[in-house]
Amino acid sequence: MPGDERHSLGKDLEATLAARSELGREYEPALVESFLERIDRQVEERVQAEVAARARAEKEQGFDKDFVYSTMGIGIPLTAVAGVFADLPGIIVAWAGIVGVNLAAAWGSHRRRTR
Repeated sequence: MPGDERHSLGKDLEATLAARSELGREYEPALVESFLERIDRQVEERVQAEVAARARAEKEQGFDKDFVYSTMGIGIPLTAVAGVFADLPGIIVAWAGIVGVNLAAAWGSHRRRTR
């Protein structure tokens, strides 16, 4: 695919240069800007495709960081409430639950990947 993009950009550059020779120097800034916008658009598309590919690969590996961060975020107020109402045993039970949820999610993700 990158070779196709280079070929396409090469043709765009040739067309831009041909248009410059036909239209004259007064149109050169607009032609250059248009060409640079096409390059910028292709770079942006490639970056977005790479980010999406990495996100898919990360999900396939079973590490869902959003889920982990969410459970950790819930754990902070849960720890405070458990500490106020049930002291240390409540905190231990709360965090055992958080760890259990994360382990169950990891196990389920692992099972989906091995099928």
